[in-house]
Amino acid sequence: MTMAAFLGVVAFFWPFVVAPGKFGSNYAPPVIFGVLLVLVLCVVLSEIAEGGIDSKALAMLGVLSAVNAALRPLGAGTAGVETVFFVLVLAGRVYGPGFGFTLGCTSLFASALITGGVGPWMPYQMFGCAFVGMLVGFLPRASGRREVLMLAVYGSLSGYLFGFLLNLSFWPFSVDPGSSVAYLPGLPFTEQWQRYIAFDLATSLGWDTGRAVTNFVCVLLAGPAVLTTFRRAARKARFRAPVRFADPRTAESEPG
Repeated sequence: MTMAAFLGVVAFFWPFVVAPGKFGSNYAPPVIFGVLLVLVLCVVLSEIAEGGIDSKALAMLGVLSAVNAALRPLGAGTAGVETVFFVLVLAGRVYGPGFGFTLGCTSLFASALITGGVGPWMPYQMFGCAFVGMLVGFLPRASGRREVLMLAVYGSLSGYLFGFLLNLSFWPFSVDPGSSVAYLPGLPFTEQWQRYIAFDLATSLGWDTGRAVTNFVCVLLAGPAVLTTFRRAARKARFRAPVRFADPRTAESEPG
C-alpha cells in the first residue's frame, strides 16, 4: 500500500519537479493505470496474507464496489454532487486503510466501465478515491456522535482533496502559457505552487464545495445506520477472527 500511495503522489505532483516534455501526457496515464492495477493486486494479496482480507471480505469488497458503481451515476458530478464518497469513507473507517484503498480503486474502475467513463483521467480518479478510502482508516478512535461528526468533517475535507488532486492531472496542459495561473516549467516550487493554488481556486472551488457539502450531509445522515450495518456484517462474517486449534477432548471437558 505504501508503494501504491507513493506512485499516486508521484503521478499527481510530478509537475512541480519534472517538465511536461519529459513526462508527457500521452503515455503517462496508461503506464500509471497498468502499474496501479498491479499494485492494487499486491495490496489485496498482502492483506490476504496478513489476514486483513479473507474470502468474506473480498465478497464484501465486490458488493460495495458494485454499490458505489450504481450510486455514482445518481450524482454524475452535477454541480459537484458525488454520491460515491460517503460509502467509501464509512467502509474505509470500518474495514481499514487497505480495504479502503482497494475499494476506492475498484469502485471507480467499475463505475467507469458502466458509464463509459474510461479515459486518461481514470487512473487519476482511481488514485484520488483510493487516497480518500485509505486515509480515513488512519483516523483516531471515536464512538457515537463524535465519530459520525469526525467522519462527516473528513468527508467534507476529502471532497476538496479529491478535486485538488484531480486538477493536478490536467493543469499543465489545459491553460494558456501566458496566463498568470498557467504551469511554467522551471519556476521555483513556491511560485509554481502559488500558480496552482490560484488555478484550483478559480476553476473548481465551487464544484469541490458541492462535493464537500454532499459528503458532509450524506455521512451525517446515513453514517450511524451504515456504520452499524457494516460493523454487524463484520462481526457476523467474523472478519479477522483468530484461528485456534484445541484438543477435542479438552474442549469437551470444558464447561459451557
